[in-house]
Amino acid sequence: MKPILAIVGRPNVGKSTLFNRLAGEKVSIVKDTPGVTRDRIYAEADWLGHSFTMIDTGGIEPKTDDLLLKYMREQAQLAIEMADVILFIVDAKAGMTDADSEVANMLRRAKKPVVLAVNKLDNMKDITPVYEFYGLGLGEPQPISAEQGLGMGDMLDEVIRHFPEQSDAEDEEEVLHVAVIGKPNTGKSSLINKLLGENRVIVSDIAGTTRDAIDTRVEYKGKSYIFIDTAGIRRHNRVKEELERFSVVRSVAAVERCDVAILMIDAVEGITEQDAKIAGIAHEKGKGIIVAVNKWDAIEKNDKTIYEYQKDIDTVLSFMPYAQKIFISAKTGQRIEKIFETVDLVAENHAMRIATGVLNDVLYDATSMNQPPSDKGKRLKIFYMTQIGTKPPTFVLFVNNAELMHYSYRRYLENCLRNSFGFKGTPIKFIIRERGVLNERF
Repeated sequence: MKPILAIVGRPNVGKSTLFNRLAGEKVSIVKDTPGVTRDRIYAEADWLGHSFTMIDTGGIEPKTDDLLLKYMREQAQLAIEMADVILFIVDAKAGMTDADSEVANMLRRAKKPVVLAVNKLDNMKDITPVYEFYGLGLGEPQPISAEQGLGMGDMLDEVIRHFPEQSDAEDEEEVLHVAVIGKPNTGKSSLINKLLGENRVIVSDIAGTTRDAIDTRVEYKGKSYIFIDTAGIRRHNRVKEELERFSVVRSVAAVERCDVAILMIDAVEGITEQDAKIAGIAHEKGKGIIVAVNKWDAIEKNDKTIYEYQKDIDTVLSFMPYAQKIFISAKTGQRIEKIFETVDLVAENHAMRIATGVLNDVLYDATSMNQPPSDKGKRLKIFYMTQIGTKPPTFVLFVNNAELMHYSYRRYLENCLRNSFGFKGTPIKFIIRERGVLNERF
């Protein structure tokens, strides 16, 4: 595995700004409000050929009675335990505080290499504010300005100096990425905690607690999975805080990074139009999809209950009949293990490739059973079909006139492919191309 760098410090010292600077993109939420980054967030970074994984953490408040701040401190502690090197950020403008000293003591107990960075130095010619931080007893402080990108090179040189030796022969394993998406408070974090067997994600009854997407590795029967726990996506008119708008963007970005998305639905509330909008994000981005109806233990059932739920889901999610459905309880663990089996099935279908000869046998049978449409005396001719990609399975249909390919006939051909090859849990993408014409129409 790549070395892990945990970025820690008390709230509002510029950890997320530095994290974004090193990641080269806006990965962490950045706002001048202490406590914005509530859970650790992962990103890949590289310096002079040394690749590593960064973990951004919530601000550490060593002495607090606030429940959420206690949770954040526990999350930072987990990140510290996982890290090979710790980057401790302090604020030059605020000066050394008692909280900085408490965090320094906590880091010393971790017995990990610590690089101390003094942030918010706008004038690198005057590093006088740095000197008092020698008093933390963590070695030579590195003067930086995360906002302006100053001092990054010297700081990173010091960071990689502490990385453990890596074996170049070890290849990075292929790991399935699974995004857990849905409205707030449907049990997304509880599901991942159940899969892990430990409280690695904040679980709270406060809707919207998980504000950032968190990547968590889960091992099951010798296979690795990366589960991405996302912020609950709210209706647009309920997203009042600027902070929660960032959370929605992060949730969409998490779907882009995944192979398979698990849409969590609250069984007590039932499926809603908002669930359909969230599912549509995964559908439009061509991801494998599993609909997990959570809190199934809280439902009074008879022999028709599950069929009624399936019918409701099929009605609301009519645009994605391929979605796999599973009824679970993250609280009791009911059918939790079936998630891995279903994820594997969907991922396999998402990456399925069909030989061209076999595809055209199916195409011939399909067009013989149901002739292509015609318009004003012109009939659609489909010359042949070939697969050009996976994740999702993507097919090119070469035709005489792309305008004659009606949506209904494209859906008919999709159903023929599904009847022949399954493709459970994955969307199918068609590209319609006129033979001899380079432009593509979708």
